[in-house]
Amino acid sequence: MEQPPPTKQETAAGINKIEGYLLYQAELRTARSEAEAFVRSMPWLTTAEQNEIARRYAEQRVNLSKQMLRAIAARCTELNSTYTARYLALRRRLLGLNVACLLLSAALCVGLLLLS
Repeated sequence: MEQPPPTKQETAAGINKIEGYLLYQAELRTARSEAEAFVRSMPWLTTAEQNEIARRYAEQRVNLSKQMLRAIAARCTELNSTYTARYLALRRRLLGLNVACLLLSAALCVGLLLLS
């Protein structure tokens, strides 16, 4: 029996997971590359020491990146809430102004009809 095709939300969630995985792998690759460059600048270290320092450097770098991404995501959520509230307030205000203009126009039309 065939499964139904995924919904748009499921597809979007899957794409987001893949994108997150690819971004994480790219960050990990960059962190490892920087770690290797860092330990190469210390030729007096043994191979085991270089490997340990490189591992710790990359681990620390990835953890820092995760913290930064979490902070950015939290700020985005905060800004989204703030701007959504502002948008709704402006929308209500604009609706009120439009209703006031409509009522004023209707009153003027009635007034002109009564005068003529």
